Amino acid sequence: MLQPWQTGKIIRIENETESTRRFWIQLPAMEKFDFKPGQFVTLDLPIHEKPAKRWRSYSIASWPDGTNVFELVIVLLEDGAGTNYLFKEVTVGSELTLRGPQGVFVLPEPIEKDLFFICTGTGIAPFRAMAHHILNHNIPHGDIYLIFGCRKFSDCLYKNELEELEKKMSSFHYIPTFSREIPDTINRNVRTGYVHTVYEEICRNNIKISITEETSTLKPASFYLCGWKNMIDEAKQRIQALGYDRKSIHQELYG
Repeated sequence: MLQPWQTGKIIRIENETESTRRFWIQLPAMEKFDFKPGQFVTLDLPIHEKPAKRWRSYSIASWPDGTNVFELVIVLLEDGAGTNYLFKEVTVGSELTLRGPQGVFVLPEPIEKDLFFICTGTGIAPFRAMAHHILNHNIPHGDIYLIFGCRKFSDCLYKNELEELEKKMSSFHYIPTFSREIPDTINRNVRTGYVHTVYEEICRNNIKISITEETSTLKPASFYLCGWKNMIDEAKQRIQALGYDRKSIHQELYG
């Protein structure tokens, strides 16, 4: 059952990159906005007469903190009616019609396997929320690999924050991966190329080999994919080619 539409108020806006902005939205009618990390909200923007062409859905980039404020991170699309409205018409104090939270792209309960968070662009939003939620609530977990595909260094959203989070969580591995630029220094947590080679390498290194039985066993893992369709489609094929079941893959499609 869908939640009713309500009014949200923009209370803060910050530029994260040249083409990406962070929007903080308050829900005055609620004391607390309850949601699960990974869920999204749908905005009803005044950009078309038909409702279906006005609606835009965005993953919540923040985590539940007991307040009625949440964050969205949105990239400006040159030909996008919705993002052009948000970037050019919306200011602090503007009101937006929205509903949510929605979606089932959420953490497993309990977390019994390693987690691979694989994303591109603003697809990092739900994983930022999930990682902080796990830390804040001391939720038992295995290794967490956040593999973030970017074209350029300037596209790397929440970089400093996620590096600090990695220092606080020994099992959290933040791995930005750049396809168009090469860092001055390469280490295990900064990669070049595409996200696919990164998770494939980690999974192959985690294979347990039994010499006596001449068998190999994949380490149990759950894969969460969020970003552009081409990345998700290729990742699903490659993950299954490694030997993982389709049920171990969860996706949230952008664009």
